[in-house]
Amino acid sequence: QQMMKHAWDNYKRYAWGLNELKPVSKQGHSSNLFGNIQGATIVDALDTLYIMEMKDEFKEAKEWVEKNLDFNVNAEISVFEVNIRFVGGLLSAYYLSGEEVFRKKAVELGEKLLPAFNTPTGIPWALLNIKSGIGRNWPWASGGSSILAEFGTLHLEFVHLSHLSGNPVFAEKVMNIRKVLNRLDKPEGLYPNYLNPSSGQWGQHHVSIGGLGDSFYEYLLKAWLMSDKTDEEGKKMYYDAVQAIETHLIRKSSGGLTYIAEWKGGLLEHKMGHLTCFAGGMFALGADGAPNDKTGHHIELGAEIARTCHESYDRTSMKLGPEAFRFDGGVEAIATRQNEKYYILRPEVIETYMYMWRLTHDPKYRQWGWEAVE
Repeated sequence: QQMMKHAWDNYKRYAWGLNELKPVSKQGHSSNLFGNIQGATIVDALDTLYIMEMKDEFKEAKEWVEKNLDFNVNAEISVFEVNIRFVGGLLSAYYLSGEEVFRKKAVELGEKLLPAFNTPTGIPWALLNIKSGIGRNWPWASGGSSILAEFGTLHLEFVHLSHLSGNPVFAEKVMNIRKVLNRLDKPEGLYPNYLNPSSGQWGQHHVSIGGLGDSFYEYLLKAWLMSDKTDEEGKKMYYDAVQAIETHLIRKSSGGLTYIAEWKGGLLEHKMGHLTCFAGGMFALGADGAPNDKTGHHIELGAEIARTCHESYDRTSMKLGPEAFRFDGGVEAIATRQNEKYYILRPEVIETYMYMWRLTHDPKYRQWGWEAVE
C-alpha cells in the first residue's frame, strides 16, 4: 500500500490528468497510443485504488473521470491499448463500485471504437481516428496485417459492453473475429501473429507467445472462464492452441530450463521475451479445465516457466530480468544483445508468481516477488 501511495501521490503531484509520469524528469507524458485521450494512469488505477481501499484517492480519480475524461478528440488511437486500459479500466471500476459514471463512459468509448471493425473481414484495424472513424494498420506490420494480440485482446471487454448496454453489436464484432480464425488453416495448429484484414489470410508465418501473440491466448482461456465455463468454442480453441504450443514451441535447455521459443515459418528461434513470461500464470490458471487428466501437467508447466523466468532475473546483477533472453550458444536465460538488456517495469514475471502463489501456496513465489521488489 505504501508503494501504491507513493506512486499515486507522485503521479498526482507531477502529472495529474496526463497519461503517464516520467519519474526521473518528474514530468507528465501523454503517449501517442492514446491520441489526445488523457488520464490513462487514472483510469488504469481505478480498480487498484478501490481494491486497496484507498477511498479518498478513488474518489478524486472518479471526480476527474466525471469532469475531464473526454473521448471527443480528433486523433488516431491504438484500438488495443485504448480497449485494455480505458474500456477495461472503466468496466472494472464499474463492477467494483457500481458507480454509473464508469458504465456510461465505457459504453460511450466502446461506441467510438466500433468503426475499427469496418473492414472486409471484420478483423479490426490497429489504429483508428476516433473523430473521422478512419482506420489503418501499423505500417511495419507484415503486408498491412492486423496483429493477433491486438485484435485477439478485445473479447472480454466487448462481451461486457454488450451486457451493460443491452446492445448486442459489441459481442457480435468479437465473435466474428473467432469465426474468421476458426475457418482458417493454421500451420501446425499454430496461430501466426499477422492476419490481413482485407484478404482474411495470414501474413508472415511467425508465431510468438510473447509480443504480438501473448494476450490472444490469455483471452481465449479467460473468455471461457468468464462465461461460467459455457463458452465451449473458447475452451476448445485455448486447449488446442496449448497442445500445438507444447508440441512445437516448448523446449528444455541442456541445463533443464523449460522455455517457449519463437517460431518463424517452421524454424525455431531459441529466444524468450519477458512478455512471454505471462504464460506460466496462464498455464496454471487453465490447469483446472485441462482435458484428459492433464491438470497436474499444466500446473507443472506453469511452475517450470515461472522458474525459468526467475532465472532470467536472478542471473543479472540488478536481479531484474531483461526484455529478452536466449538459450543458444551455451547461454541459458541470459540476454546476449545490448538492445535487449533493459527492464521497463513489465509485470509479466510477477504476474506469473502471483498466479502460482494463489494456485499452489508455495512460499517461494512470494520470496521471488519480494526479490524483484527489492
